[in-house]
Amino acid sequence: MNKKKIFNDPVYGFISIPHGIIFDLIEHPFYQRLRRISQLGLSHYVYPGALHTRFNHALGAMHLMTQAIETLKSKDVEITKKEARGVLIAILLHDIGHAPFSHALEHTLVNVHHEELSEFFMQKLNKEFKGKLDIAIQIFKNEYPKKFLHQLVSSQLDMDRMDYLNRDSFFTGVSEGVIGYHRIIKMLTVKDNELVVEEKGIYSVEKFLIARRLMYWQVYLHKTVLSAEQMLIRALQRAKELAQKGVQVEGSDGLRYFLYNNLSRKDFDKKSDELLNMYASLDDVDILAALKKWSSHDDFVLSFLSKSIIERKLFKIKLQNEPFKSDYVEEMRQKLSNNQLKIGFENSAYLIFTGKESNNAYSTKKDEIKILYKNGKVLPMSDASDYGIQPKIITKNYLCYPNIIL
Repeated sequence: MNKKKIFNDPVYGFISIPHGIIFDLIEHPFYQRLRRISQLGLSHYVYPGALHTRFNHALGAMHLMTQAIETLKSKDVEITKKEARGVLIAILLHDIGHAPFSHALEHTLVNVHHEELSEFFMQKLNKEFKGKLDIAIQIFKNEYPKKFLHQLVSSQLDMDRMDYLNRDSFFTGVSEGVIGYHRIIKMLTVKDNELVVEEKGIYSVEKFLIARRLMYWQVYLHKTVLSAEQMLIRALQRAKELAQKGVQVEGSDGLRYFLYNNLSRKDFDKKSDELLNMYASLDDVDILAALKKWSSHDDFVLSFLSKSIIERKLFKIKLQNEPFKSDYVEEMRQKLSNNQLKIGFENSAYLIFTGKESNNAYSTKKDEIKILYKNGKVLPMSDASDYGIQPKIITKNYLCYPNIIL
């Protein structure tokens, strides 16, 4: 079979498949599942065009990685064919462990981080491909001697972030997320085994960091998106609570498996193959089908949350810098539990809830972006920028509640 295929990507144009094994991995059911995992969860409730998937994103990140490898090799950075293939596989599979609706349901169905699940999937695929993913796994886990290869996959200036900013701004129509990825990639090089950016690229990196901060508050943590995704989380939590109590909760075989069982990292260590196959059967379709079924469930909380999500009758949300006072929240819950619904004070916490979201555009506490000057000196971005990088963590507290208590 001819494996030299191309994908027509709306963001970058034609994306080529550089290695036969890349084609085989894309064809694998584990990767094809990503076609059914939305990149931005329920963000399309605010931005109707945001219906792209993890499948598209991983391909885009691989495309940018191809460009980065070519740039580094043109600057006499030694990257062997096996290493190039390994880092391409690592970025292609970096999100393969995502739960349905991406980050929205992480730690809801399974209390395991998606990066850990991605590693489990990569290990399983490595067995199927007779060890051809060895280098990719080492790079993914930051165990490969050439540190810069891992930095291309996971750092504060990696191909993952570059693609999702480009792609998410394209599909949402939020122009603040547009970055000069071509310029940044062309300015990449390696110094003392670390990925660095040549001095000429510093302003493009500043624009990248600003774009990331704006995209978080305008898209990823948009208050309406936040409300919708928190409702989805609580619908799944309620379904799981009912299932654990022996109540009949409909759903696909895979979904019911994770609702009726409490599973952790240790369980995946013990019976990895069984759980991974079951987890791989889960995608957005399972959740949407379940929500439609649950909309008529006998349990009022589950049916109310599910129907509200399906019909986009989203909860009101208030944001403020300080945490909401417990007395105020308790008063709202009491008001809801005493109204005509009669759901009880304990259950009211599913419909009136608080939380907080934090974001910082840049961190000085982990590997900083390094700037290489013409005289050979290397400085961290926080010292090199004239703009003044803001490492401060911004936290917003939220309160969600349904219209019925107004």
